[in-house]
Order: sequence, then structure tokens, then C-alpha cells
Amino acid sequence: MQKLVLASNNVGKLREFQTLLAPFQYEVIPQGSLAISSAEEPYLTFIENALTKARHASAASGLPALADDSGICAHALNGEPGIHSARYAGTNGDDAANNQKLINALQDKTDRGAHYVCALVMVDSAYDPEPLIVQTRWYGTVIDEARGSNGFGYDPHFFLPELGYTAAELDPSEKNLISHRGLALRELISQLQNRA
Repeated sequence: MQKLVLASNNVGKLREFQTLLAPFQYEVIPQGSLAISSAEEPYLTFIENALTKARHASAASGLPALADDSGICAHALNGEPGIHSARYAGTNGDDAANNQKLINALQDKTDRGAHYVCALVMVDSAYDPEPLIVQTRWYGTVIDEARGSNGFGYDPHFFLPELGYTAAELDPSEKNLISHRGLALRELISQLQNRA
């Protein structure tokens, strides 16, 4: 197994990446278990923030690193909360507060369309001149009532019209096949295989 530092301490993300990367012989280690602090995320795009996080984790650990920057973009809100998704309700906000703020912001909007974005960046070292970079989208709509207990973040309110379920109602293995993170990781793995 090759060790890979995940530039995140998000338990939900860690669980998804461990599951998705296990068949490829990667042992995914959260940066917190190596006493690596979180990187600053000063940029306006998912890709720039993910690259910063990956380089930071790799520099601190001396290991290859994987970083994801992801969030939900509501079409009627010009892409908000976007890169601010995790802290939408403030630095002390939680998933419930973030979801409530989004629902309130969409209350008078007829367009409830939204998409999740996942930017994944993998570096072999902190100074890797050729990082692997992927960005994918997963489309749905935002509903007011929470449904389902799987997933995290905005999943209980992210409804998939073609399936008739929210992301939080999907079995984790089914979600990993179609989610923004699952799509991005499969594309990243394809790049890894092509690079070998």
C-alpha cells in the first residue's frame, strides 16, 4: 500500500476517499493524524485552493498528497455558496446551519437548480511541476426538507430528479458511482494510469 496524505480532516471525505482508493492500493491518511495544520484557502476557485492544500500537505509530510476542494453552487445565487460552502453560515456554522442559510437564500427563487463541484489535485511532492488536476460537476436541485441520513454537507437537500432521491438517501456505494467526488476520482485514477 502506498501512503497518500489527504489534505483534509473531514470525516465524510476521508471515508469516501478511503473506499474509492482502496482497490488501487492507496492508504489514505488524514493530515490531522500527522499533525499537519489546515492550509489557507485564499483563492476564488476550487482548483487553486485544492492545489494550495495539496502542496501544503505534501511539504509538511514528505509524502504524495491529495486535496479536494468542493462545494455546492446554486444557479439562482450566481454560484454561491461555491468555495464558501463549508463556512457558508460562518466559521462556527455546521451542516444544518449551512443548509438553512442556503434554503433561506433560495426561498423566493423559482430556479432551485444547483450543482456540486469537486476539484481534485494530486501531487507527488510539494514542488511537483505536473500536478494531476480534475474538476467535475454533479447536477441536482435544492429542496427545503431534509431527506436521508447518508452523506454529509448539503446531501440531505440535494435532490436528484432523475433518481427521485436526495444524495443522502443513496447507498454510499451508489453515491460513489455518480457523485462529483466519485466522478473526479475516477478521472484522476485514469490520469494516473495513463501517466504510468
